[in-house]
Amino acid sequence: MQRTVFIVSDHTGLTAESVARSLLAQFESVSFRYVTRPFTDTEEEVHNLVYEINSTFEREQIRPIVFSTLANRALYNQLKTAPALHFDLFSTYLGALERELGQPPTGRVGRLHSINDNGYFTRIDAVDFVLATDDGIGERHYQMADVILIGVSRAGKTPTCLFLGLQYGLRAANYPLAEGDFERDALPEPVRAYKDKVFGLTIAPGRLHQIRTQRRPNSRYASLEQCEYEVRRAEQLFRRVGVPYFDTTSASIEEIATNIVQSAGLQRRIG
Repeated sequence: MQRTVFIVSDHTGLTAESVARSLLAQFESVSFRYVTRPFTDTEEEVHNLVYEINSTFEREQIRPIVFSTLANRALYNQLKTAPALHFDLFSTYLGALERELGQPPTGRVGRLHSINDNGYFTRIDAVDFVLATDDGIGERHYQMADVILIGVSRAGKTPTCLFLGLQYGLRAANYPLAEGDFERDALPEPVRAYKDKVFGLTIAPGRLHQIRTQRRPNSRYASLEQCEYEVRRAEQLFRRVGVPYFDTTSASIEEIATNIVQSAGLQRRIG
């Protein structure tokens, strides 16, 4: 079974998409096709979207599912005329909150991501830090890091660091382990002084082989033997020096980041 899912927002749509994917992930036997329509904030755009949803319904002979975060109630009412199963992620919660807090919502578009919010600049600073210390560069900045990820190449260090910066506002650096690092009885010199900030990432050799083959096919770097050797030695190093580590093979970036934040006792810096 396949269903079409429309993500509709008057801003980026990231919130609506995150909620939709989290909910629909519970239905593993259904295949979902996602159609995102961000920055939908005029009557004309909603009119065109209603036509698109209606066309999808006629073509597929089953109504689409719509997740929306439209602050403008008139636009939402217009959208709701489309033949679909509608989930208004704002009204679901705002009504109860209005009654509890004793004041109406502002209806302001994109409030969560406002550049006037200090969290915006915290996020930008964190991402800048991730880029400045990615893949072992910027070692002089490690003292300012909240967390330092180490592991073999392509184990998921960079995307995890970026997620920590974007979603948590944390300064995350990463250092790639090379063959010379496996022979030592201590952490690599650049991160040795920051052991309390260091976490390892590991991955199944077969999965690492697939990832590296896409990057450098038919190379020693991508061979299964090399992947098995590096993963085995990296995990031995983690255990030898007492560094906690996480397996990224089947874990999502969100799960990896959450485990690291909890293990390190870190706090989210952005709301």
